[in-house]
Amino acid sequence: MNFGRIITAMVTPFDQQGNIDFRATRELINYLIENGSDGIVVAGTTGESPTLTTAEKISLFQFVVDEVNHRVPVIAGTGSNNTRASIELTKSAEDIGVDGIMLVAPYYNKPSQEGLYQHFKAIADSTQLPIILYNIPGRSVVNLSVETVTRLAAINNIVSIKDASGNLDAMAELITQTPNDFSVYTGEDHLTLPSLSIGATGVISVSSHIIGNEMQAMMEKFKNGNVMEAAVDHRRLLPIFKGLFSAPNPCPVKAGLNLRGIAVGGVRLPLIPLNEEETTELQHLLQTVCKEDTAFKS
Repeated sequence: MNFGRIITAMVTPFDQQGNIDFRATRELINYLIENGSDGIVVAGTTGESPTLTTAEKISLFQFVVDEVNHRVPVIAGTGSNNTRASIELTKSAEDIGVDGIMLVAPYYNKPSQEGLYQHFKAIADSTQLPIILYNIPGRSVVNLSVETVTRLAAINNIVSIKDASGNLDAMAELITQTPNDFSVYTGEDHLTLPSLSIGATGVISVSSHIIGNEMQAMMEKFKNGNVMEAAVDHRRLLPIFKGLFSAPNPCPVKAGLNLRGIAVGGVRLPLIPLNEEETTELQHLLQTVCKEDTAFKS
C-alpha cells in the first residue's frame, strides 16, 4: 500500500505550560499539507509519544482526523512495548477514523524475533486498519530481521514498513522478498535518494517539516529520470538532514519550525530545547541552505 512519497512524522505543538496546543496544531497541519507532506504520522516518537498520556494521544488523533478531513492519510502512532496497551490504543484510533497505524518495534524489553512476530500479529489481528511497521534499532535495541518482516508482510493488513536501520542492503532484501504491494519507506532523511534508487516508496520524514517541497522536487526529478539533478539536490539538502538531528529528535526540528514562524513551542522533559548557541548554528545552517526562503533571513 502506498501512503504517498513523503509522510511527515509530525511534532506535537505545546503551549508555554507544556500542554498540547491545538490551535498551533491546526496551523501546523495545514502548513504541512501545503508544503510537501503526502501524509501525517500523529504521536510517533517525533511527536514525543513517550511523554504523551493515552488520553492526550486519543485527543490528538481525533483533532487531527477532524482537521485533515481526508485531505491526506492520517497515521496514528499506537505502538509501544506493551502489546495489550497497543491493542487498546489501536482500537481507539480505529474508532476515531484514522487511515492507518504505525507500530514501533517494542523497546527496552528486547523480545526475540518470534516475540516480535507475535506482538505485531496480535495487534494486526485486533484491527482492520492498514499497519506500518517501524524498525528503529538505534532506539528500540531490537532489530526487525528481514525474515520476520517477510513473515509479517504475509498478514493481510500489515502493508508497509518504516525502516530506520540505515541498512540499505537489508532494505533491498525487504523490497525483493515482500509482496509488490508492500511499501518500504526509509526512516532516515539522509537516505531518501539512496533508498529510492533501490526501489523504496519514499520517506517517513522529520526534515519535511522544514524542506518538504524541496524533498518533493528532488524525488520528482529522480522519478522523471533526472538522476544527476536529483543528486545535486540531495547534496545541497544533506546538511539540513544532518543538522536536524544534531541534538535529540525533535528538539532541532521544533527549533527550526519556530525559526520559520511556525510556532510549535518547546519539548517535554527529559528532552530539553536547543540552547542559544545551538539555535544560532541551526539558524545559520537554514539561512545558508534555504537561501531563497525569506522565513530564515535575519
